[in-house]
Amino acid sequence: MRFDHTSQGFPPAGRPAAMSDGDKTNTPDSPNVGVVVKTRPRTRKPAMYKVLMLNDDYTPMEFVVHVLERFFQKSRDEATRIMLHVHKRGVGVCGAYTYEVAETKVTQVMDLARQNQHPLQCTIEKD
Repeated sequence: MRFDHTSQGFPPAGRPAAMSDGDKTNTPDSPNVGVVVKTRPRTRKPAMYKVLMLNDDYTPMEFVVHVLERFFQKSRDEATRIMLHVHKRGVGVCGAYTYEVAETKVTQVMDLARQNQHPLQCTIEKD
């Protein structure tokens, strides 16, 4: 028995098959071969922001130490060290956090200072 290529949709030997525009990718003689590409999203660490405390001549040192212990989870010794740095240099870093956390901490400090009638100022700066 002889196999006839023309009855199966194959062109005769030596002649290329005529293809229409729609048949270019899925012809019977071209297998469906593809490459699966997994894209991994690139993640970056979030930008960090320093919370800065500014010196003033009116806020008691003990209140500043209390704020550092309460909102920045500093030990008594570390809070005292930061408070003295702020007192001597005019500004000091309380910690570095993501933007939302830094903003929240600044708001908490400012609210407590206002409740206690202190002019204590805090701000954030991109790290």
